[in-house]
Amino acid sequence: MTKKYLWIALAMMSFCSLAEEKNSQQTISQVLDSFHQAAAKADAKQYLGLLSNDAIFLGTDGSERWNKKQFTDFVLPYFTQGKGWLYVVKERNISLIEKGTVAFFDEILENKNYGHCRGSGVLIKTKQGWKISQYSLSLLVPNDVAKKVVEQIKHYEQQK
Repeated sequence: MTKKYLWIALAMMSFCSLAEEKNSQQTISQVLDSFHQAAAKADAKQYLGLLSNDAIFLGTDGSERWNKKQFTDFVLPYFTQGKGWLYVVKERNISLIEKGTVAFFDEILENKNYGHCRGSGVLIKTKQGWKISQYSLSLLVPNDVAKKVVEQIKHYEQQK
């Protein structure tokens, strides 16, 4: 009888763990959706509030590596004028590690100016909820045109 109850207990623990992971993934997805919605509405308080205090944002330009203060300084002039940006999520993947306290994500996004992009990064679970600790935005360059793009970048860098 003891083995039977042990198996039942293990199965229940496994089920609870899977349910907790699914719930965390849904919450993380909501945080990321809120991040994009706040950017579209130029809502600086909500947008920047979803970043951890030590967050890093990596933009599409190689020079764009900002800590939270630097990113805030970049964002505020746009948002105070009511100018935001819309990235529509087309696909998202979330992976949890460290007993569900750290999450990695990647998402395919669509933007009017930049086309298809990839957002990727890390969220951490804090006392205030899930916060984005790193966000990296990159352009998706098809392999068939990558060499042409690389040549254009080399030409651009030589002109500087």
